Amino acid sequence: MSAAPHERSGRLGIGIVGSGHVGPILGAALAGAGHAIVGISAISEASRERAEAILPGVPVLEVPDLIERSELVILAVPGDELEGLIAGLAATRAWQSGQLVMHTVARFGTAVLAPAMAQGVIPLAIHPAMAFTGTSIDLVRLGESHFAVTAPGPVQPIGQALVVEMGGEPVMVAEADREAYADAIATATSFSAAIVNQATGILADIGIDEPGRLLAPLVRSSVENALRRAL
Repeated sequence: MSAAPHERSGRLGIGIVGSGHVGPILGAALAGAGHAIVGISAISEASRERAEAILPGVPVLEVPDLIERSELVILAVPGDELEGLIAGLAATRAWQSGQLVMHTVARFGTAVLAPAMAQGVIPLAIHPAMAFTGTSIDLVRLGESHFAVTAPGPVQPIGQALVVEMGGEPVMVAEADREAYADAIATATSFSAAIVNQATGILADIGIDEPGRLLAPLVRSSVENALRRAL
């Protein structure tokens, strides 16, 4: 690379590792902001189909090729896979000095990227606080969402700018606070799902058709009221 990504202006060449519900959506949002998606990794047929649906025409590449071609690498993989992926790529000297590398796992800050940082990458930890469906509806929801950003001081404006380009609102979260942040996200997500499942199950047991449709306005208004009191 002739110049580090943070020294350039204009669009970045972005590679996405992971074609689950999150990676293709973030890629589509950044493509909409003018960046170029150089490729995405996908293993299963379902993941290939999802990638093609959200990012039509974007090539499916092997991870080392993806990293070699990208100025910004987005690691959109499950948390239990992240550390091994980063370390494995470091062992093969795949990372490139000056390359931006961003992961999307809630509980990790940038320390997890240490093996890549040792090879000169610029670390970012950016987590969108929303539940993804893996469909185009998520692109609309990004505009209503906040993103946790953790990065070294000089790199924070880059992370914030990427979030704004994706349509979200950046919120700085310190490295030491990522575990607590992740606990809050998990609590809100699991509690909401458990309560809705329990309530819809009760209504279904008494013969009410489409209980989710009945509860939707109640749940939305109750959550909105609770959030409004927390402001």
